[in-house]
Order: sequence, then structure tokens, then C-alpha cells
Amino acid sequence: MFGLIFPEIVESHTIKIEGLYHLFVKNAVKNDVSVNESSTIFCITGANMSGKSTFLKDFGLAVYLAHLGFPVAASSMRTGVFNGLFTTINLADNLNKGYSHFYSEVLRVKQVAEEINRTKNMVVVFDELFRGTNVKDAYDASLAIISAFARVRGSVFLVSTHIIEVAEQLCKMKNIGFGYFHTAIEGKTPVYNYQLCDGVTNERLGMLIIENERIIEIINAADQ
Repeated sequence: MFGLIFPEIVESHTIKIEGLYHLFVKNAVKNDVSVNESSTIFCITGANMSGKSTFLKDFGLAVYLAHLGFPVAASSMRTGVFNGLFTTINLADNLNKGYSHFYSEVLRVKQVAEEINRTKNMVVVFDELFRGTNVKDAYDASLAIISAFARVRGSVFLVSTHIIEVAEQLCKMKNIGFGYFHTAIEGKTPVYNYQLCDGVTNERLGMLIIENERIIEIINAADQ
């Protein structure tokens, strides 16, 4: 009914998934992804609402279910056995401890780094690192952290970023793969196909979305 499959377990630091999709999305678009010992990081770019976060959740869920011995929502999957799975998706601040969103992100990345040093062989999913700080710090921090993780052997990483300049700099590294979700513009309306393509996109749609919602017009009307 759902087209689930049991993954093939292999003896390598590899995850290759074909036809990965979201189980609860009607008519979900299927995508392929691969990370391995020669390409340990897969970096994803794309405009707002193009599908980056959903894809990362699909990937993380597939890895988790595969390690439990359950079937996954994909056409096929080959995976090594990893020692753990870390994600930073929808990370929140912590009012009880007085942690800002940014500091929560920093502590999460530190936790990942410490765990990789202890146990090795991890799967890590980062969704738009350091969104809780200013653009300059987010750029510098994202580039430094991802570049450092790219030198780690034995673990694999899926990373999304909305800072295109970060991805462009990472292209200089040999062991990072790249994919992007394309968005077409029809008139002034973004049209998403949720299909993962090879490479890095330079699409920027934030202001278009704001203009389509007429936010500036609404604010100006309140001043009259």
C-alpha cells in the first residue's frame, strides 16, 4: 500500500537511498541521495519552502527506521551500520536555562563534535546552521563548522543552508556533494516541484514572498 522497502545493510560508511519520499505527504515527490567515504557531506540549498527541511526529515527518519530493522519510505536503500544519529531541525531556545536560539545551536553542534570524538561513525543532519544570529556570524560559523566536519572520517553529514555564499565556498572542497531544490517563478508566484537537482542554486525568494503577502503595503496603510 505505501510502497515501503527493507534496506540492504552493507559493511561501509555509506548511505545510498533512491526514491526517498515522505510517507504522509500526498503524491510525494521521490528523490535520491548518497553519502559515502569519499563524499562524507551532502549540502543542500534552495529557496524558502522549496523542500529542504522536509527532505532532511525524510532522510533522518529513513536512517532511524533502518537501524531499528523497519521498512523505509523509498524505492531502495543501502546503508552501513552507524553508532548514532544527531539532528538539528527546529531547534528551540531554552527559557529555563536562559539559552538563546543561537546558543542552543552552538551547544548542539558542540555535543555532536564531542560525540563524534567519542564514538565515531555517526549520521548527522544539520538544518540551516546558526539561523539564530546575524548574517555575517552565520556565514563565518557555518563555513568553519562544515569545513571542519568535512575533514572527519567515518561519519556522514546532510546539511542544508540558505546562505548561498557558504555553499559556493564549500564547492572548493572535494569530499562534499551538492544538491538543490529548484523553484520556478510564474508571474510573481513561486512554483515548487520539490525535485532535488545536482549543484548549488542562487535563487533568492524571501523578498518576493514578502511582496506577495503585501506586508509593506499593510504597514504603510497603518501609518495613514
